[in-house]
Amino acid sequence: MRSIRLCAAVVAALLVAACGSSGTTGSGALTWWHNGTSDPLKSLWQSVADGYHAAHPDVTVTVDPIQNEQFQTKVPLALQSDSPPGAYQQWGGGQLTSQIKSGKVLDLTSAVSGWIGKLGKAAEGWQSGGKQYGVPYDRHVVGFWYRKDLFAKADITTPPATMADFDAAIDKLRAAGVTPVAIGSKDRWPDAFYWDYFAVRECSTNVVKQSIEAQKLDDPCWRKAGDDLTALLAKKPFQEGFLGTPAQQGAGSSAGMVANGQAAMELQGDWEPGTMAALTEDKDFASKLGWFPFPSVDGGAGDPGVTLGGGDGFSCTTAAPPACPDFLKYISSTEVQSKLAAAGIGLPVNPDAASALKDATLRQVFDFSQKATYIQTYFDVALPTAVGQALDDAIANFVAGKGTSASVAQSVGQAATGDR
Repeated sequence: MRSIRLCAAVVAALLVAACGSSGTTGSGALTWWHNGTSDPLKSLWQSVADGYHAAHPDVTVTVDPIQNEQFQTKVPLALQSDSPPGAYQQWGGGQLTSQIKSGKVLDLTSAVSGWIGKLGKAAEGWQSGGKQYGVPYDRHVVGFWYRKDLFAKADITTPPATMADFDAAIDKLRAAGVTPVAIGSKDRWPDAFYWDYFAVRECSTNVVKQSIEAQKLDDPCWRKAGDDLTALLAKKPFQEGFLGTPAQQGAGSSAGMVANGQAAMELQGDWEPGTMAALTEDKDFASKLGWFPFPSVDGGAGDPGVTLGGGDGFSCTTAAPPACPDFLKYISSTEVQSKLAAAGIGLPVNPDAASALKDATLRQVFDFSQKATYIQTYFDVALPTAVGQALDDAIANFVAGKGTSASVAQSVGQAATGDR
């Protein structure tokens, strides 16, 4: 496969990149948890571990790929134990703040002060109380990935810009015998993308910020978001049996459906082409993909230039060897970041690696992210862990036909009361 050949080819370059890593490393064994369970990321992360070890023979990096959805339970349990991993996948925000309470997340402020500034505002998402507790390796924005060939079949010449356009596209796709939208509701978190996006379209940015900070969604705009989602669900845009469909596991997942031309669209992050690559035999599927931002909502108080997103990063624990901060520096280096970008893993946080985004559609997404007036972190990450999970559960239940617009908004306040 193309991704495997790519990963094999970059090993030598990664070895050279590791040699440029500097700082006090110390010796020891570093256990590294990440969510790259399939190629190209799985092989690429292994080559990163190998490259760092080659440049620092006294540091052994043991890679432990873990399915993305398992992090919600495995990390809190590990941080309560006496043997947490040395480095682990971290999404920042309120989740990070919750994890810091364990006393096991390493304060990186001093160790990264000499170089973290190059990553710009992206690094702020991994701060808490003015201290740095993690380092991002990419940024993400969420939008609609669509099949250009299926849009053409349905005589859709322009990607939807408004919800009225989107509704019309659903009707045209249905009439053409095409499933309009795939969604992996079995994993629940993809449902939240819809509610989150309707929220940032209905609520002003200031209201969103204040509501997240207070952990109270009492402005009427939050209920409007639920009403918008109700209206969309009434259009029946998703595949049959969507509540039992996984997001990223197997050719029958929502990502696999779009990759294999079984559905026209999916609302997902910029990581999706990389995810799709392992789910289809069509080597040319990427050339058939297009992308467009979430449509505007007529009458909404939200800024249409706001996009939903976040990022991926890593934190070190207090059980990590002294080399852990330097290992994170290596991952943020231009050389490694360029390989991640070239493999379609995500949008690089190191600006010097942006030129490595060879895919024209991913470049479009990157340019859009640079022009966005504000990038709102996914609400389940922006909020404390328990509160964000309660919101995701309420949204998933709502999509399944249980609950109301009011109950989704109320779930945050109820969970926040218990979290304090």
